[in-house]
Amino acid sequence: MQFLVVAYDGKDEKALERRMAARDGHLALGDKMRDAGTMLYGAAILDDSEKMIGSAMICDFESRAQLDKWLENEPYVVGKVWENIDVKQCRVGPSFVGMKHQKV
Repeated sequence: MQFLVVAYDGKDEKALERRMAARDGHLALGDKMRDAGTMLYGAAILDDSEKMIGSAMICDFESRAQLDKWLENEPYVVGKVWENIDVKQCRVGPSFVGMKHQKV
């Protein structure tokens, strides 16, 4: 099952500091998930000044329960970076299946 995960950071003055403190762990876990095929796409959500304020991901898990288990250990959840998390079931369109993306 594929899921769209949209998560917004807290809005307090320490939010960006928490994000940066947990970022290495978040990226390392994302790389492992990408290699295992459970993270298909990921992006930081930016505000108008290009400050990171959240994350969007498309993940592929066998069940919502497995996705929830991942969230329990996700560094941005453990580090209290994400304040609001919205999860919707989705399906990647056939035009994008198997695409290779370059890092920017």
